[in-house]
Amino acid sequence: MASISVTSAQQLTIDPYDKSVSADIERALMESDLGITPTSDGNVIRINIPPLTEDRRKELLKQCKGIGEEGKVAIRNVRRDGIDGIKKLEKASTISKDQAKDGLDALQKLTDSNIKEIDGIVANKEKEVMKV
Repeated sequence: MASISVTSAQQLTIDPYDKSVSADIERALMESDLGITPTSDGNVIRINIPPLTEDRRKELLKQCKGIGEEGKVAIRNVRRDGIDGIKKLEKASTISKDQAKDGLDALQKLTDSNIKEIDGIVANKEKEVMKV
């Protein structure tokens, strides 16, 4: 559809292969919720990326925390499915109570370590986003 290049630290250049779709690309960028305004000279579309404001940094931070929370919920859902599977195996007498307890403990440790990893990633991203 188009080639995208970085002309400077604050500018992207979009060069459509088919120049007739240039207006469509520009309109799509304007309608997106990115907070940028493209400029076109007929052949090439330029996007100037403004420096992050304090408000925009806070919005990005909320978004990061939301994505992290979605990841933690997904991990908890997998844990719940694993617990259900272990309990079914125990009920069917396929595994013993000790094996079930060991499996539940291992599942909890794995869940805790993954949630801790997500928290660390979100904390690092928070520092990165808030750094001026």
